[in-house]
Amino acid sequence: MALDRSFVERNRASTERIRALAARLSDEEMQHPVGEHWTVAIALAHLAFWDRRVMYVLDMTERDGKVFIPEIDIFVNDLSLPLWAAIPPRAAARLAIETAETLDKRLEDYSPALLEDIYNTSQRWVIRALHRGEHLDEVDAALKG
Repeated sequence: MALDRSFVERNRASTERIRALAARLSDEEMQHPVGEHWTVAIALAHLAFWDRRVMYVLDMTERDGKVFIPEIDIFVNDLSLPLWAAIPPRAAARLAIETAETLDKRLEDYSPALLEDIYNTSQRWVIRALHRGEHLDEVDAALKG
């Protein structure tokens, strides 16, 4: 069964959502709290980090010819929090946008057979809009506060 390619437009839309958010917020607004420990900028740095993780999965899967599953657990978010908080807000936004754009293009052009294997392992590794959307929804809700 061929992979539903609707992920391409969904990912592009989520990247545009990141871009629009970054364009409309001031540096001060980028420091607005999102939940207990995060800010808007931290949410964007988080998205860049996890999109880069998917790029690594793509690289290793392509190299090995089979799905590569990195052993990364949820504790990575907690360990990374101080690093993400140290990133200036505009830099976090730039990283999120550039990484999302690069990953979107990479997923669009990726080997269909390998991409289907990756999708069958984790839909969220292919449909990045799922992960991005969750955090962008949290950011929007926090900003409306």
